[in-house]
Order: sequence, then C-alpha cells, then structure tokens
Amino acid sequence: MKDPKNNESELINQAQRITKVGAIIRKTSLDELLQLVNVLKGDMSLIGPRPLLIEYLPLYDKEQARRHMVKPGITGWAQVNGRTALSWKERFALDVWYVDHLSFNIDLKILLKTIQKIFNREAMSNIERASFSLWDGNT
Repeated sequence: MKDPKNNESELINQAQRITKVGAIIRKTSLDELLQLVNVLKGDMSLIGPRPLLIEYLPLYDKEQARRHMVKPGITGWAQVNGRTALSWKERFALDVWYVDHLSFNIDLKILLKTIQKIFNREAMSNIERASFSLWDGNT
C-alpha cells in the first residue's frame, strides 16, 4: 500500500492506497496465506470468527465477547454470510451464533462456502470500495 497521506498531508482512502501488485494479491487472496502460519502454530484455527483489532477488546459487551470462546479463524460464518457488507451488529451476531452452534458440519459448510466464494470471486472486496468502517463500540 501507498502512504496514507497525499502530498498535502491529507488522508486518502484505502482504495487509492492500493498498488497494482496489492490489488492482485487481494484479488487472489494471497494475503490470507500468511495466516496459515498462525494456524500451524496453533494460534488460530482455519474456521472461526475473524480476529479484530486489539483496540476493540474493551469495547465488547458480554454477548459480543463470547466470540472469543473459540480460536479466531481465517474464515468464518460472518465471512461466508456477507463479510464487510454486514453491519457490525450483524457480524457479531453471526460470530456468536457460530460459537453457539460449533460443529464439524458447520465448519465443513463454511469451508465449502469459502472455496465457492473464492472461485466465484465473491469473496474479493471490491477495490473501489476497499475500505470498511472501524468499530467504535456501538453496533
């Protein structure tokens, strides 16, 4: 990515910061492969709620914090059901639903839906809309 500020020291949006190489890496999901190292180390799971910023930890209410009852994953229920098109409230609800319904069958379904979305290119963020809203603790 390019510098987050332009020559006039104004912040530019994420879509303008992505280089051509960065766009290719994102479109092919190659940026996700590095997380496999964390899976192999045991710090992450292949399937589970996506990890969020550490800054969000004090902002969770009790229900939202339940998403941490399982290891974070590379892909999860919220990712295959809308990803960043969902509101924060919807993402947290899907993450908690996953925790409550944890099973091999659900994990298999998530894995198959993830593969389908990658091959259909549905999982790729639209580069023109590459930014997402940061969470401020309100859903």
